[in-house]
Amino acid sequence: MEVAAARYIGAGLATIALAGVGAGVGVLFASLVHSIARNPSVQGKIFPVTMLGFALTEAVALFALLIAFMILFT
Repeated sequence: MEVAAARYIGAGLATIALAGVGAGVGVLFASLVHSIARNPSVQGKIFPVTMLGFALTEAVALFALLIAFMILFT
């Protein structure tokens, strides 16, 4: 196998994490909407925690893209 082909395969495998991030963000906001619909008075307490969870979940996506680009371009 050539080095270029191995790089493309490695970068593709590194981006598999993006599917998990998409599912994670969907579950996160579905849970937010569901909990606020059940008890609207907790919106002020739940929303900041949800934004923190969103930021941490998106950080995984950025790390996956960083690894993919490092594989491709180094």
